[in-house]
Amino acid sequence: MKAALVSDALGWRHDLAGCLHGCMATLLHHRGVAPLETLGAAWGFWHLPGDIRREEYYYPCDSGVSLLGALAPYHPVRSTWHHPADAAEGWAQVRAEVAAGRLVAVAVDNFELPFRPAYQDVHSNHMVIVQGFDEERGTVRVLDAVPPRFHGDITLEQLTAARDSGNPAVHDRDMFFTDVRIGNRWLSVELDAAPEDFPAFDRAHIRSVIERNVEGFRKGTPGPRLTGAEGLTAFLARAGERLAAGEAVRDELFVVTGAALACTAVHADWLALAARTLAEPGLADAARGVERIAHHFSAIRIMSALTSSGELGPDRLARRSHALRSDLEQVLDVLAYEGAAL
Repeated sequence: MKAALVSDALGWRHDLAGCLHGCMATLLHHRGVAPLETLGAAWGFWHLPGDIRREEYYYPCDSGVSLLGALAPYHPVRSTWHHPADAAEGWAQVRAEVAAGRLVAVAVDNFELPFRPAYQDVHSNHMVIVQGFDEERGTVRVLDAVPPRFHGDITLEQLTAARDSGNPAVHDRDMFFTDVRIGNRWLSVELDAAPEDFPAFDRAHIRSVIERNVEGFRKGTPGPRLTGAEGLTAFLARAGERLAAGEAVRDELFVVTGAALACTAVHADWLALAARTLAEPGLADAARGVERIAHHFSAIRIMSALTSSGELGPDRLARRSHALRSDLEQVLDVLAYEGAAL
């Protein structure tokens, strides 16, 4: 087969989420699964100190839990990272998947992609969808829903360079998602049940999800991970202490709050969808409360970039952290009330 194109490719994205949610949504939609209902259900805070991967698609995962399994723990889905030996084997594997009619998500370096603003300027670990290929033209069809949105062809040579990149930190603009070799990795999605056997997006399911999320925030999970509201408070307090001591906190603060921001923002949309589906205005109020939490995470993430220059001090971080925790307690009360009333 000299050419192949998988016809069903959804360019889904959320303004406050990145390539991880966009690519997972596309892969799930391709398999017949509703993206928002699946990716937006779980909401919480999880962080294992020291477990920071400089990848745009970083998300905290317990040992033995896949990336998609961590994103969507209430649904029978999982993902697998594939680690080919080299670029040739990596392309052979991706080509075979696409030829068989399956979309593939691949890790890439933005520095090598002509449609990314960072092209030939900044190295950064990103993820895109491969939808097709044409060997006679030497091109690959790529979908990237992250602005500036791209859905078109690039050369196989360009994609290979992006997938095989060492992703080095060359100068001080190569921040956050560098110094992790791309390694030609690619990701596939598996379903452990047929889409029609997934939890129905009904009153009982929505109530169960809300109850589990509230319990997770209020009780946390025993173990080395920081979880729930107390874990979030401890993480931010520790970041403030380290900042006051002159330690570097930029990368950890940026990456961890980025994952929390995406999870929170997508869950706010899930709650809004639940409100419309059940005609429950109280859930719409809860959705707006969760959006406010996303606003706090967005502010802290911006603050993190200021720590290196000394523009952000521990007092300012502490004030934002206090406001976040106060608003979080309020929205958890609302969710607990609305969940019980369903």
